[in-house]
Amino acid sequence: MPSALPFALTLGDPAGVGPELICKLAIDPVRARVPLVVIGDVGILRRAASIVAPQLEIVAVVDPADALTAPTGALAVLPLPNIVPPDLPFGIVDARAGAAAYASLCMAIDLAMAQRVAAIVTPPLHKEALKAAGVAFPGHTEILAARSGTKHVAMMLANDDLRVLLVSIHLSLSDAIKAVTLETECRAIRFAHNACRAYGIAAPRVAVAGLNPHAGEGGLFGREDLDIIAPAIAQMRADGIDASGPWPGDTVFMRARQGNFDIVVAQYHDQGLIPVKYLGIDRGVNITVGLPFVRTSVDHGTAFDIAGTGKADATSLRTALAQAVAMTRGI
Repeated sequence: MPSALPFALTLGDPAGVGPELICKLAIDPVRARVPLVVIGDVGILRRAASIVAPQLEIVAVVDPADALTAPTGALAVLPLPNIVPPDLPFGIVDARAGAAAYASLCMAIDLAMAQRVAAIVTPPLHKEALKAAGVAFPGHTEILAARSGTKHVAMMLANDDLRVLLVSIHLSLSDAIKAVTLETECRAIRFAHNACRAYGIAAPRVAVAGLNPHAGEGGLFGREDLDIIAPAIAQMRADGIDASGPWPGDTVFMRARQGNFDIVVAQYHDQGLIPVKYLGIDRGVNITVGLPFVRTSVDHGTAFDIAGTGKADATSLRTALAQAVAMTRGI
């Protein structure tokens, strides 16, 4: 990926807090070192700027590269084909908002696939608005995988203290247990290793959490750890990956936070997300691993209840941008 490329911000759901977060990020001093281009709507972003950053200049561009030469402090916007109505109400599920969010994400994916942007950073979208717009996908991850032609992806959550990658994502607990197979374990461990390499970690230490209490206690509390997870770890070690475990799920995250591991592979959604979110939901970043480009996202929703008030906290979006920069520049 060429280094002199802007980072693409999608619009998110324009009826939510996404546009306000983008404008707050645009005036943050940390952003001055990172070129940004928003795939969105000039009118919507100017409306958001009038609420949170009246001094911010919004400029339309015709190519992502134009963001590199935009006026100092200005926010470059690559307009969507269809203009979002300027009177779009805040905090309401609206098919027009869902359509805009979907179009923004699709354009960003196409630009990333063409290597015209360095990475994609996404504010929140609304699943009901997507459905109202006739979009067949339930969320970001499915759209990203389908449009980029990626068969397998994984969710990684990261903050300053932890990196956690999930074997399975949105499954019932009973189905998540069934999803623990030699194939899924090996894939998750490899994804975790590659994600850490993207951060510039030369020899990642991958800890694998056990599925059962005490990692099964030698088969006493279930055999998945002994019969599936341990063989997968052995196979990955034979392939040169520094994987270890399975470690008891009640202590492995603490050990990773203490610096013993670079990343933890969690077996199911809540096992991995609870420790990350406990440390502060505003600091967490959602990263899609396995794509042919870097994509990071806020780890919160559209906050319809405060949309248009200027109260939304941009910390998660700021951190998502920082994680994207780290993964593309290996720092």
